[in-house]
Amino acid sequence: MPIDALREALPDFAWDQKRNLDAIITETLLSDQQRWGCLLACAYATDNPTLIRHMESAAGPLLSDKARNAAKLAATLMAMNTVYYGALNLLDNHDYRGAPANLSMTALSQTDVDKIDFELWAFAISAMAQCGACLNVHESELHKRGVTLERVQAALRIAATVNAMNTALRIKQATAA
Repeated sequence: MPIDALREALPDFAWDQKRNLDAIITETLLSDQQRWGCLLACAYATDNPTLIRHMESAAGPLLSDKARNAAKLAATLMAMNTVYYGALNLLDNHDYRGAPANLSMTALSQTDVDKIDFELWAFAISAMAQCGACLNVHESELHKRGVTLERVQAALRIAATVNAMNTALRIKQATAA
């Protein structure tokens, strides 16, 4: 199973992340597409080639081409939005908040995957980027669509685990002799 390769790539000190990965991939709160798309989108958001390759290998066979592309869309869109809206949120001068962003965000209206799936992925990436403005927008959209707190938390667990796996792999890469 391709996920075994990712688990084995993690260093020994990341035993919690190995356990969390096992829990996430067997969790039933999210559909397979929601879960694996979220894992893949979060991996893309790390820009860690090792993590991305392993996650593509694991998630690829479980997702359609359209879902894999939507995960890439979510990662790139949120790379832009978390910087822009995160900065607006941090600025003391609130005058910028009322001005149009003038950034293309057509990916938000993509139809290749269910809107809830895309919002879960965008929400998880927002958590990884610690963008409060983006988190609140996507969380609100999920609740408008009837997504339970438990399902939103499942996406947060994915984001947290992928972020921690990224850190573990970066440490391993930096300290390899």
